[in-house]
Formats: sequence, C-alpha cells, structure tokens
Amino acid sequence: MDVEKVFHMTGGIGKTSYAQNSAFQKKASDTVKHITMETIQELYYEVTPKSLGIADLGCSSGPNSLSLIKDMVEAVEGTSHKIFHPMPEFRVYLNDLPTNDFNSVFKSLPDFYKDLKKDRNQEGPSIFIAGYPGSFYGRLFPCNCLHFIYSSYSLHWLSKVPPALYDEHGKSIKKGNVYISESSPPSVSQAYYKQFQEDFSLFLKSRSEELVTGGRMVLILLGRIGQDHVDRGNSFFWEILSRSLAISVSQAEIEKEKVDSYDVHFYAASRNELEDEVRREGSFEIDKLEMFEIEREVKNGESYGTAVAMTVRAVQESMLCDHFGDGIDLDSLFNNYGKMIDEEMVKVDIKPITFVMVLKKL
Repeated sequence: MDVEKVFHMTGGIGKTSYAQNSAFQKKASDTVKHITMETIQELYYEVTPKSLGIADLGCSSGPNSLSLIKDMVEAVEGTSHKIFHPMPEFRVYLNDLPTNDFNSVFKSLPDFYKDLKKDRNQEGPSIFIAGYPGSFYGRLFPCNCLHFIYSSYSLHWLSKVPPALYDEHGKSIKKGNVYISESSPPSVSQAYYKQFQEDFSLFLKSRSEELVTGGRMVLILLGRIGQDHVDRGNSFFWEILSRSLAISVSQAEIEKEKVDSYDVHFYAASRNELEDEVRREGSFEIDKLEMFEIEREVKNGESYGTAVAMTVRAVQESMLCDHFGDGIDLDSLFNNYGKMIDEEMVKVDIKPITFVMVLKKL
C-alpha cells in the first residue's frame, strides 16, 4: 500500500469527517498551547525577523490548524509590542500528504483573515498562507526559509508499513493483529522500531536544512510510557480495532486473509527512543520533552467509546476502504469498536499518553 497516495483524514464537514471528529487532537494541542506560544515568542524575541516563516506539518483538513496559526500570530504580535519592534510579515506553509482535503482549509481562509482584522481597524498583519502537499519524511522547503515548525498528532504515523513485517512470500508475520500485540514475535516490534528510527532521523535531517540556526520545532505525538510496546495506552486502541475486524470476519463481511494482511503504519515511541534519535541525528538540542494525558470530555452525552470510535474512523477510513474495498461496513465496525472501548473502560482504565517536544536548531 502506498501510504502517500492513500492515507488522509476523512475530508469535508460531514458526520464522519475529521473536521467533526478531531476534538481529542484539539484538546491535546490546547493542553500544551502555553508551550507552543512561549516557544514562538522566545524565538521571535531572539531573531526578530522581518518575515517569519512558519510551517504546520500534518495540518489535516479540520479547523485546528488555522485556529492555532491565529494564536501564533497574536502571540508574536504581543511580543513585538513589548519590545517596540514592527510586526513581521508571516509566511505560513500548511503541509500534509497530497490526498489531504486542502480545499476545506482554503475555504476557511476568508473567515480567518476577517477574524484577524477584527479589533485592528481592518488592518491586520500581513499573512501569506500556502498549501504544501508532500511527505514530511524528506525535504519540503528551500534551505533556511523557516523559523518555526509545528506538528501535532502526525509524527506517530510512519512513512510506510515496515517492510520487515512480511516474509519472503509477502505474508504478514503478525496475522490477525493490525499492530504490535501480546502474541507478536519480537521481530514485529523490531520492524516497527527500525522504521521509526529511519523516519524520525530523516525528518530531523530534512527540517535541519530548512530551519534557520536557532529555529524551533514544537512536536506533539502519541507515545508510550516504558519499554513495553503493549499496554493499556495507545497500543490498546489498535488491539480493539483487531478485535472489531475479527467480528466483521465472523459475520462474513470481510475475509480473514484481508485482515491478516492489514497493518497500520503507526508507532508509539518512548521518551528514550525520541531522545536517542535526536542525539544521534545531531542537528537539534532538546529544550523540552514532557509527557501528558488528555482530560476526557465527550459531547452531546455520547460515551467515551463512541467518541474514540469516531476519531479512529476519521483517521483510518481512507486506509480501511482502500484495503478492504466497498464490502466493509464501517458503521458496524466502529459501532462494535465503541462498545468494546466502553466495556474495557469498566474493567481497567485506558490511558493513552502524548509527548510534547521542543527542539532548537543548533
């Protein structure tokens, strides 16, 4: 499966769209917003460029990206007033894979500009926004054109399903499980870790060429607490997807062989693994690396399981449809998924953790 050609959040603004089902991602971004704003203010105070280059890597198609860009502009504006320095112009690059629904983002731009001009006598800051399709595992921008890079809930996605998951006949070595599970042989977690190392190292190397010296990155990504890959955290949500797919097989909706060959391009790194790769690549120093959990909030009285199911569906729908075809009943699949999450929550809590990492270009 060519991830770059297939993978995208569900576009539009419908019931199952990412725009309507990205509250968890917004909550994560909001939880560490003070870190993001402090970092961009610190950077601006040190560099005070006339033209400030900002990139959002993995911007997706919902309202979250532009909402955060507005906060960044206002944070820099506050700093420029404090130091009696003219406001810079802003060059904002919104990046995601080519299959992303960039049009829904662009349709929001008139309201975005209007909001910025409000309370400013219709004279808002100069902002130039562009879409930049492509994988961030590799170069995207010219040398030294960026000052600040932001990426939220994107870097836990790998560039591809690890090739080492398949034997010489092209068969998956972890049949029936979409991710690392308790029954997986050690070679499965090793394959995922190796792919993460390659990808994250390439990400850091590419960004180091695009950022000015002293430039900053704020990276927010899902992770795990310790050495064990299987826990009641992010890996458990994939375990529930494996179980849900097994139900679909038992109801003759999809073939078992198809489930055996479905693997997610995801990796929940540990703190040590992130630190090791930054040190090994050598272009950045770690200003901050914190772990946090997101407070649970659900809307309209729906259960936590339903909210998680809708979020996972908005993220996985493109891949599931491409792999299983029209035969898969996504409503039934994620209805079972939501019920199982709620049942499991009664037994033992599920605690997915997130990292926020601030890096400074050396």
